[in-house]
Amino acid sequence: MIRIALRTLRFHKAGLLASFVAMFLGAAIVMGCGGLLETGVHSAAPPQRLTAAPIVVTGDQRYHGTASDEVFPERVPLDARLAGELAAVPGVAAVAPDVSFQSSLARGPRAGVPVTGHGWSSARLAQYKIETGAPPSGPGQVVVDARLAERAGLRPGGQVELVVRGAAQRYEISGLVTGDGSVFVSDAEAAAAAGRPGMVGAIGVFVAAGADVGHVRKAVEKSVAGRQISVLTGDERGRAEDPDVVSDGDDLVALAAAFGGLSAMVTVFVIAATLGLSIQQRQREMALLRAIGTTPGQLRRLVVGETMLLAVAATALAWPAGPYAGRWLLGAFAGAGVVPDTIVYRAGSGPLIVGVASALLVALGAAFIAAHGAARTRPTEALAEASLGRRRFSRVRLVLAVLFLGGGAALAVGTAGADGPDAAGVATPAAMVWTAGFGLLGPVLARAVTAMMHRPVRAVSGNAGRLATANARARITRLTGAVLPVMLATGLALALTYMQTTQSSGSDKAFEENLRADLAVTSEPGLPLDLVDTVRAQPGVAAATAQITSLGFIEPEELADPVVAEGDGGEGAPDVPAMSLLGITPEGITQTTAYRAASGALDALHGDTVALPTRYASGRELGDLVPMRLGDGTRVKLKLVATVNGRRGYETALLPASVLIGHTDSGPVPQIMVSARLGTDRAELAATLSALAGQHPGLHVADRETLSLARQDQDDTQAWMAYLVLAVVVGYAAIALVNSQVLAAVERRRDFSLLRLVGATRRQVMQMMAIEAVLVSAAGVLLGALIAATTLMPLSLSVLGSVTPAGPWWSAAAVVGGALALVLAATLLPTLALLRHRPGDAVVGTHE
Repeated sequence: MIRIALRTLRFHKAGLLASFVAMFLGAAIVMGCGGLLETGVHSAAPPQRLTAAPIVVTGDQRYHGTASDEVFPERVPLDARLAGELAAVPGVAAVAPDVSFQSSLARGPRAGVPVTGHGWSSARLAQYKIETGAPPSGPGQVVVDARLAERAGLRPGGQVELVVRGAAQRYEISGLVTGDGSVFVSDAEAAAAAGRPGMVGAIGVFVAAGADVGHVRKAVEKSVAGRQISVLTGDERGRAEDPDVVSDGDDLVALAAAFGGLSAMVTVFVIAATLGLSIQQRQREMALLRAIGTTPGQLRRLVVGETMLLAVAATALAWPAGPYAGRWLLGAFAGAGVVPDTIVYRAGSGPLIVGVASALLVALGAAFIAAHGAARTRPTEALAEASLGRRRFSRVRLVLAVLFLGGGAALAVGTAGADGPDAAGVATPAAMVWTAGFGLLGPVLARAVTAMMHRPVRAVSGNAGRLATANARARITRLTGAVLPVMLATGLALALTYMQTTQSSGSDKAFEENLRADLAVTSEPGLPLDLVDTVRAQPGVAAATAQITSLGFIEPEELADPVVAEGDGGEGAPDVPAMSLLGITPEGITQTTAYRAASGALDALHGDTVALPTRYASGRELGDLVPMRLGDGTRVKLKLVATVNGRRGYETALLPASVLIGHTDSGPVPQIMVSARLGTDRAELAATLSALAGQHPGLHVADRETLSLARQDQDDTQAWMAYLVLAVVVGYAAIALVNSQVLAAVERRRDFSLLRLVGATRRQVMQMMAIEAVLVSAAGVLLGALIAATTLMPLSLSVLGSVTPAGPWWSAAAVVGGALALVLAATLLPTLALLRHRPGDAVVGTHE
């Protein structure tokens, strides 16, 4: 049968080419997603500024001991005294601590340009070399990057003003270095500018001559065992430069897994539908083979042999294309700010092997399914079965459909009960499960939709409609094969699009509900905390409060031990979800925000205190000490002085800004919220506050609209990522849609010729096919809308408290219109091409 399969491939080019394209694209996408997943696991980020040190010691960003192995969002600092301990480790020649701080140029033509400052001891970590002048030898001296100096008109011996911790400081330029745009001050000044006295960000370790780096690393790891410390070598060292690599690498793993799972599911349906239509095109051939004595096993081997030959060729071409797809996706994510651009694509042969194996398994399964109907038909029924294009609905398929629909219902319940920001993580697999369930019930649902539309279509379109609906009802298998790609494309497009818009609407609503301020005073390098009193004293200001945002954790009792062991999470470990933290000055908090005390008093937020969301304060009394971990891993015990209500999933804990300041990477105070007195002109107040920029360079004043737009810009990054996934997955489904429709139209070549021979005109045939295309589109869109509804209603209930998702109506119109346009084009264009041949050619000729 394999020999026959080889010989028959060239006689069925149209159907086999469609299957080949589906297999190739599916394998390439799955391989690319597998490469992304492995890249996220490695989180390889080659160092840029720490290249000279073969070993880098930095804070461990992972919160060990939790069930989900959470990641601290802020840089975890190190005790500066650790440098002395490391210098005493055998095999260590020298150490170089690195202290970094954010700053900007305060004056001149380049005012506002952000720069990163470091202590001079860390210059050797990247082998910075003095180009002109000398290193900083004392307070008030700075070494500037030569390229920055050229652009800003700076020179050795001159002066430069830098914004440090929200205030302008004047420095004497002692020299220029060849580097990456950084500036260097003395170690003492760097520590003061960073706001963490006695703490450093990383320590570079230099190995003694002749010592083995691997052995020294093990010795260093032994010396710091039991502490929140990571020892890095090779490409891992980039994590010390950008801690976001750790958290974003984990996000990349989850994103690639979800993306790959969604792509794999789409691949299964696309290949099965395309191959099924290809086999359906050859039903007469299969029927004749059964009638002349071909056994079911032989027929299966024929179909499987043809399919596997195609699959091997398709996956062979996808092998080099998969890594290109993965690199392109990683570049797109980095360009949108979803992952740091320092993460490099690192994927071995594993994703390629998995992609090839999955593609071959999917093709093999699809081939068995496609051949099953023809193989089990009795020889005496074979020709009749082929002429009608019907196929029995198996019990196994029904059982699987019920199981998938049950799983979809369970996930829907989980989605509705999830916290708003987390609901999409449950809704995405729910969409996949619903799609699988409805896809398995395709013949039943397609028949039901066709029966429902039978009368309206006939009433509107006359004889052409009667013939189109009769064809659809008589050949339900062919109709199902055409409807499934439409259902897949529209269902996923609607679900993923409105999932994103609903999530964005939920976060925007939570932001707007809490915003009561009229203006915000902001600065990129940050503002000093005492500026709040200055702002509050300005004429026209009713209230002002600092706002510092971060994430933190309420520490369970079993993790309160400061000694953290590696790998102590897993099964049985406590679940410690991240919680939003907001550092504030209590004066004016009720006038600038919507936060109100459910118990206790927000005015008591002074010193080491906290106001917890009501849900997180369960089981605690006012006055209790709450053990917490701040965003940089620092352990604190805060007195509970109040509780606040909040929307589920968007709750925030309030802390005094004095507690949170110095524990974030965003600078001292990112913004000060201001409410105007009644009757005060906001434009005049904004001008008054802007005048403070004379003492605080980089200060800006934003109104409510600007704040809302800035919030929406943050959501746009996530939206862009979602739409990229949507474009790839739905684009693949759309290609399959076109393939299936073209294939279905080509299958009708003999039917068109018979219609022409009995007197039908080209126009009448085109009208019939247009109505059939509308039927296919309508059935696919209705089923796709059902998938989207079962996915989005629970999501919307969780996020918005309503079953109606948020989003523009034109998105749905675009999806429906695009599906209809694709189906019409893919149906009518090949039909028009086929009608150009003489009617008798297809009747007496052979099929391809």
